[in-house]
Amino acid sequence: MAQRNLTALLFAIAALASFAITGAVRAQEKTAVGVLRFVSSGPLFVAVEKGYFKQEGLDVDLKFFDAAQPIAVAVVTNDTDFGLTAFTAGLFNLAGKGGLKVIAAQAKEAKGFEGNAILASNAAWEKGLRRVEDLPGHSLAISQVGSSFHYQLGQLAHIKGFDIKRVDMKPLQSLGNMVAAMKGNSVDAIIIAPHLAKQLLADNAAKFIGWYSELDEYQFGALFANARMLAARRPMAEKFVRAYTRGAADFSAALLQRDASNKRVFDSNSHAIAALVAKHVYPGEPADKAVALVEASTFYVDPQGRLDVGDVYNQVTWYKSQGLVDASVDPKNFIDLSFVEGHTNVPK
Repeated sequence: MAQRNLTALLFAIAALASFAITGAVRAQEKTAVGVLRFVSSGPLFVAVEKGYFKQEGLDVDLKFFDAAQPIAVAVVTNDTDFGLTAFTAGLFNLAGKGGLKVIAAQAKEAKGFEGNAILASNAAWEKGLRRVEDLPGHSLAISQVGSSFHYQLGQLAHIKGFDIKRVDMKPLQSLGNMVAAMKGNSVDAIIIAPHLAKQLLADNAAKFIGWYSELDEYQFGALFANARMLAARRPMAEKFVRAYTRGAADFSAALLQRDASNKRVFDSNSHAIAALVAKHVYPGEPADKAVALVEASTFYVDPQGRLDVGDVYNQVTWYKSQGLVDASVDPKNFIDLSFVEGHTNVPK
């Protein structure tokens, strides 16, 4: 009798454990985020791979895109709850209409850290395109009108004192098309993410002109969310940001280390974090090669997810000056400072 009672008790414990596990799985709240396969989105990938979202009770679906502006559209149309990518004119216009809110930082162009690279095609290089000042009279590939690449070209034109209209911008709709155009010498130049730039240089398919961050600093991208979703599911969004910023802290601590002479430092921790990012940025590459590529292509990321708010205001102002963002758009109405503490350069 005692044996039967013990067996029954063990079955009951097993059943309760199974029920608890099943309940925990069911309790995972589903959400989706639109993102590019960029190293600059590394904090998100680290948070996914380290289980930070699961610890918050979230089941996160990563939806990958080929350009930044469609991610903002996906957020507004409820195809995703969140987006993590560069600022664009399209994003600002959608935000200005109340469709989305900016809630935390993604990457930033910062002096001393590699960001987007400015490259010349081999053919254009041979004809004398060697410096940013040489861009007038040449063609430059961008993803879309109003993209971050468009904005960066505008800032380069201002810094170097030439008219942006003297550069023949070629909107090619996707990063893959931009890379192909550079390889085929069908455009003279591109401004492009470091992991793609370094591959082009390694393949001897382009020539290096410079890093954008050597000339200008700006808040490259952000984490943003559907405005209606934030109102209806605020606790879920808080959990998402909490997990995301844990990923940002790990990413920054591992991949932005410098020694006393300001040279980048790599160790077992940086290799481990880079491997997590590489799963999403270089899914088809051998592990060792992918880790090296991630470490060589790391944008600056604020470890707490803090935005340079004033710079976002500056971007909106520039896009308005180009007729790409509606005059009524006010960043104060779409930047939500309540999810992350300590944002910098906040206008009074």
